Amino acid sequence: MSDATQNGPMLAADGRPLKASLRRALRRQKMRALMLIAPLLIFILITFIAPIADMLFRSVENNIVSDTLPRTVEALDDWEYASGETPGEPVFDAMFVDLFIAAERKEHTRLGSRLNYQETGISSLFRQTGRDVEDMAEVYEDQFDALNEIWRDGAFWAELMGDPDWFAEAQGAEDAGPRFRINDEMEDRLPRTAEAYRVFARFTQNEDEDNPASERPWPLVHAMLYADLTDGAAIDAYTGFGAEELTAAKEAVPGFEAPTYREAFLEVDEDWASVEMWGTIKAYSGEFTSGYFLNAVDRELTPHGIETLPSDQSVYLKLFWRTIWMSLTITFMTILLGYPVAYLLANLPMRKSSLLMILVLLPFWTSLLVRTSAWKVLLQQQGVINDILVWAGILSDSGRLVMINNQLGTIIAMTHILLPFMILPLYSVMATIPPSFVRASKSLGATNWTTFWRVYFPQSVPGIGAGSILVFILAIGYYITPALVGGTDGIFISNRIAYHISSSLNWGLAAALGSILLAAVLVLYWAYDRIVGIDNVKLG
Repeated sequence: MSDATQNGPMLAADGRPLKASLRRALRRQKMRALMLIAPLLIFILITFIAPIADMLFRSVENNIVSDTLPRTVEALDDWEYASGETPGEPVFDAMFVDLFIAAERKEHTRLGSRLNYQETGISSLFRQTGRDVEDMAEVYEDQFDALNEIWRDGAFWAELMGDPDWFAEAQGAEDAGPRFRINDEMEDRLPRTAEAYRVFARFTQNEDEDNPASERPWPLVHAMLYADLTDGAAIDAYTGFGAEELTAAKEAVPGFEAPTYREAFLEVDEDWASVEMWGTIKAYSGEFTSGYFLNAVDRELTPHGIETLPSDQSVYLKLFWRTIWMSLTITFMTILLGYPVAYLLANLPMRKSSLLMILVLLPFWTSLLVRTSAWKVLLQQQGVINDILVWAGILSDSGRLVMINNQLGTIIAMTHILLPFMILPLYSVMATIPPSFVRASKSLGATNWTTFWRVYFPQSVPGIGAGSILVFILAIGYYITPALVGGTDGIFISNRIAYHISSSLNWGLAAALGSILLAAVLVLYWAYDRIVGIDNVKLG
């Protein structure tokens, strides 16, 4: 064998270095394995990871205020809540424009509902003002119309404010026409009018599917034209289309009736003078907020800062603690009741253990709703259990136990429902414990108790761990059973999450509550891993 062969790399049959060929083959195996599990990974990503990520995002997302009231949010930067005074006219001016556009888009009610979570009454305030904001602008529209009827003509406005090439294409178009483009010269000379007309034109094309060249613009456009002309719009040297009408309008606007927007808003509702209301808008004007998480721990973000809710309104921390300790109690009860059953299943003869296993699995063949409703019949004061206790003389008829619509009812019903989830992991572990270990212990002189405690029980601990994790995680997220048998005192935090998702539609708060619950489960899971060790958990 030559030195080159001895010192060179070992080659495969195809002449390539053996290491490179092995790496290539291993890479191919990994790719094939990945392709096999790709459908499952995609399914988990779509149905599990993505919803959790969306929930986490919703718990801090707050762009509805900044998206709906962008001009107002910017104007409020110069206003301080600590001043104790209502914002100045520029803020009311910006609110007028934002609210007019939001009302046209039907977004003002959704904004009001969002802010109403923080301060009661804002929802009705925005709803009422959204109906009246058009009247504020019609004051200017009517005066322009009285000055010259040309201001009623949609085609005149389109030719005045639109790009000449766009207007030439849009004229006579039967559909919405080409995408609107503003006249650059008008944007320089009449900036607020151009902005308002652009919003109107895009809305008309996208939402109404109409041609702006044939539609009369919003009264908002007239109001903004008044604002531009009053602010000294540079139209004196303008000689293009509509120059004569603009010049006449500029000379006439000093005589227009022009109430301030502050007066107009206060005429609609005196609550627009509330410093607290404006402070709430400013406090929640950011794209992200901690408000939902603060509400979830009985705090709130106010114009003053973070404040603790009054005791009669503090419910969520109490519900979190109740959910955790009741879930732990239910887990302990399933261990207490399930361990002997699992022991019998593992040690009885096959025929008897099979019959007992059928009884354990029987609840799975019955609807959860039916099982929970059955407990309502059993536990009520005139129910089967109380009737038997009274018949046996254990209780008097006037001393019947209250076991429904409270925490006891929830614990009893959920222990029964979750018991199979404890028995099955315990049984699967106990079935693998060799009987010879027990016999050897007894042959060495150990008592039955010593044999059980020092030989048998330590080997069954992995089953207890697996069953405990399974039962606890299922219990902490249950909401059907507590809702039916728990009453006011026996509901879980999951019931409030379901309420905010389906009834109050406060998805941000529901997401924050769910995120905290998820974090609590992960912390408990980490603590269990540190104390017991997740590697010791076995399902058989």
